[in-house]
Formats: sequence, C-alpha cells, structure tokens
Amino acid sequence: MSYSYTTQGTCSRKITFDLEDGIVKNVSFIGGCNGNTKGIAKLVEGMKADDVIARLEGTKCDFRRTSCPDQLALALKAALADNQ
Repeated sequence: MSYSYTTQGTCSRKITFDLEDGIVKNVSFIGGCNGNTKGIAKLVEGMKADDVIARLEGTKCDFRRTSCPDQLALALKAALADNQ
C-alpha cells in the first residue's frame, strides 16, 4: 500500500513510501538534503518497517527535535497503526 506523510520540523516537506507485508519500499523524500535523503531511502529499501523505526526513531538534526530519518520512523509508525 502507498503512503504519503507530511513532515514537521525538517527541511523535507513530505515522504512517500510503500509498505508490502511490513516491508519498506520506494521511499522518496520531497525537499531536504538531496544526497542524504536519497541515501536514507536506499538504506531502508527492503527492510522491515519495525527495524527501520528501531534504528531511526529519535534521530535529531542539529538543534531540531527531529530529523528526516526520525520523520520517516514516525511516518512508518503511522502507516503500521493505520493497517491495524
């Protein structure tokens, strides 16, 4: 299933991704640091959503309370909750 998540507190504005049987696919960030967000997307491709959440949740960017990786974790949590 495809998801779209509007980020808060980051340079990226939106994250889109697919979840297939709990597996993360096709992650794309709109905005943000282009190389970093592409790298994150490639690293999490094919991972279990729960594993991505465990690794990325709580990551901060400079003085901000969140980051693009943290926002991806929040997006995945929301998608998993939506599936239940």
